[in-house]
Amino acid sequence: MGYELNDLLELTVSEGASDLHIHVGRPPSLRSGGGMVPVEGPDLTPEDAEELVMAIASDEVQQKLKSAGQADFGFAYRDQCRFRVNVFRARGNVGMVLRQIPSDLFSLSDIGIPRQVVELLNRPRGLILVTGPTGSGKSTTLASMIDWINRNRDGHIVTIEDPIEYYHPHRNCILTQRELGHDVDNFGDAIRAALRQDPDVILVGEMRDLDTIQAAVTAAETGHLVFGTLHTTGAARTVDRIVDAFPAATKDQIRTQLASSIVAVVSQVLCRKIGGGRVAGLEVMVTTTSIAQQIRENKTFRIDSDIQTGGRLGMISLDVHLRALVNEGLIEPAEALKKAQKPDMMREKLAESGFKV
Repeated sequence: MGYELNDLLELTVSEGASDLHIHVGRPPSLRSGGGMVPVEGPDLTPEDAEELVMAIASDEVQQKLKSAGQADFGFAYRDQCRFRVNVFRARGNVGMVLRQIPSDLFSLSDIGIPRQVVELLNRPRGLILVTGPTGSGKSTTLASMIDWINRNRDGHIVTIEDPIEYYHPHRNCILTQRELGHDVDNFGDAIRAALRQDPDVILVGEMRDLDTIQAAVTAAETGHLVFGTLHTTGAARTVDRIVDAFPAATKDQIRTQLASSIVAVVSQVLCRKIGGGRVAGLEVMVTTTSIAQQIRENKTFRIDSDIQTGGRLGMISLDVHLRALVNEGLIEPAEALKKAQKPDMMREKLAESGFKV
């Protein structure tokens, strides 16, 4: 075989690529700056791909790959970084994608989280949601928030992840990190168990089903600060997505629960930066009395206008932030248009500012 996995991982790290792709029929490829760049060399044969996968797949992972057709796990590469790995079968062959998790966490100000939102991390209870499409940097933002709490508060933090991405040392807090498939079977059971572990803060890696959402909201209501993620873009859509997960008869009840428990929603997209690299486009909603009332009364369509006028609380809409990134020369107008919530209005605003789209 022409490729050694260690060489490919070394290249991924040195190039600062976000992902390494192993697919039969083409050379290994790196996702760098948002684009896909093949490594110099021959196309991978089925045998090559299998050898690369088996180099890091434990017996347990191989068993799961055989029975379920895919498996997720995390592993550390030397002392440099960790990778989140998905191995899978496609058209009878094996393949894998390795997502690089940098060992150095960004500070919240580096990510662009407003000071007012950082102050919310001192809250004793409530629900803080970080949302966005796959690969938008949600895990990084959450890890940075947990790190901030670990350094600035004391108490017990429980994280429930699939798989564990960032390893957090005990600092001012005691940290318990539990991984799905290894330490616990599912998110819902893990949250309920966490409530018996004297936690102050609970991180739920993904609020992917009704049971998990229900357990997370209950934990937030019963005096814990709970962090969770959803694959939604925008604060209003996030609230709608949670409510939609519930049966019709309980929708009013969950709206009332959310109105009193949601502290903030940080929604993000990753944009290609001019000159290389990525920058986060953010939407921030901080719950006010007005927003709580809109959630309770099923008027989430009005949340956007509250965000527009909530600048002093650290609120900003995604499209306004994207335009600011264009004005600062960080992203191209076309990139802002691609990521915008309201593309037609974005095109209009950019044209008014003299940008050609």
